[in-house]
Amino acid sequence: MVFEDKMVMNGEPEDEEEEEEEQDLVDPLENVRQKCEETEHCIHTRERLEQCETRVGSRSSTEEDCTEELFDFLHARDHCVAHKLFHSVK
Repeated sequence: MVFEDKMVMNGEPEDEEEEEEEQDLVDPLENVRQKCEETEHCIHTRERLEQCETRVGSRSSTEEDCTEELFDFLHARDHCVAHKLFHSVK
């Protein structure tokens, strides 16, 4: 029983250190996505998506959804990301 307590107590500081290290990590993909969303083409496709969401949300019963607009936005953003991502990775 005493041995198990020592093992648990010895393991706690390492867990805290690991959590601190994880908080410091920044995913370069998120940074590149944010920059790409600010490009003209992505802004245009996001506006179309938001217009569709507003239109669909204002109707009480509709079969329309914004899948096409969502895919267009994601495609535009990912196309931009694909060209920039590996330049920011060490």
